[in-house]
Amino acid sequence: MVTLNDIAVRLGISKSTVSKGLSNASDVSEELRKKIIETAAEMGYSGRRTQKRLCILVENMGYKEPNQFGYELISGFVQRAKLEGWTVDVVPLDKERQKDMTYSDFMTQGGYQGAFLLGFSLLDPWMEEFKTAQIPTVLYDNYIKENPFIASVGCDNDGGLKAAVKHLYGLGHRRIGLLSGPLDSYIVKERYNAYLGALEECGLPVDEDLIGLGYFVAESTRQNLPKLIEKGATAILCADDSRAVAAYTECHDRSLRIPGDVSIVGFDDLPIAAYMNPALTTVRQDRPALGKCGYYALQCLLSGMDIHSIVLRAPLVVRGSTGPAAVRPEKSAEEASHGGGK
Repeated sequence: MVTLNDIAVRLGISKSTVSKGLSNASDVSEELRKKIIETAAEMGYSGRRTQKRLCILVENMGYKEPNQFGYELISGFVQRAKLEGWTVDVVPLDKERQKDMTYSDFMTQGGYQGAFLLGFSLLDPWMEEFKTAQIPTVLYDNYIKENPFIASVGCDNDGGLKAAVKHLYGLGHRRIGLLSGPLDSYIVKERYNAYLGALEECGLPVDEDLIGLGYFVAESTRQNLPKLIEKGATAILCADDSRAVAAYTECHDRSLRIPGDVSIVGFDDLPIAAYMNPALTTVRQDRPALGKCGYYALQCLLSGMDIHSIVLRAPLVVRGSTGPAAVRPEKSAEEASHGGGK
């Protein structure tokens, strides 16, 4: 067990100063207090009886039910961690809680030696702290450069999206739309840029009228899907399977056949994807494997190994929701000229 004296020796200060720093005493400067907290976390100090403690911090991600994205991700991590004697706490988080205390304070007060973070966006208050934090931390689908205490795990989003676009292109689609969330997270930006890059590789122009972004899945899909269809989209890429489910609903409400009138592609391969009617073509993320990789990366950091990131392949799973591009009747010359003659 790491003791207060061990921390004091590392920092070259007294044991009592270490104790005061960990207790937020007013006679210890903020700079020294932060250094004490970070050193305590780095060394694995815990004021609790349980020595080996890790946490999974979850924001903006469902994880309690088997059909939710985070469920298998967390299960994969916990399974490996428990085999090596770790206690793992799963803690839901929001931005307000991040404003109330620093990441270092949270980790020290919980007695955690490392963390796996899921669902964080670029707007989260702790994202700035991660640039300098000295606590072993693994981020899912987020990247912090040049901090040896931070590692990342994720899938090949670029390869997965490009495979999806090329699949649609091979089916004759030339008007391929995108439904996505707003560009305020690393992963959404990465998938958005992959979509643009794939269009370029296929020789297709980027048309802003074929891109629909929005925060709320059902509402933004309801608003954007009709616009994309009106602008001639014969296929729609959804940045996640939840949007694909919403797209199915909107197509059904508008008597649009999938894939007869419009092809739909998702991303994630949630359990529901194979049981949709028709079954959803989607990019697969191996969530149990990603969770296990999250633990492996954290184990490397805790052992002093300078690991940067682990990226898994993201294969395209082709099912019934994609088919040949619909042939839509073009306007006649008379219609185009509003009925004018030669």
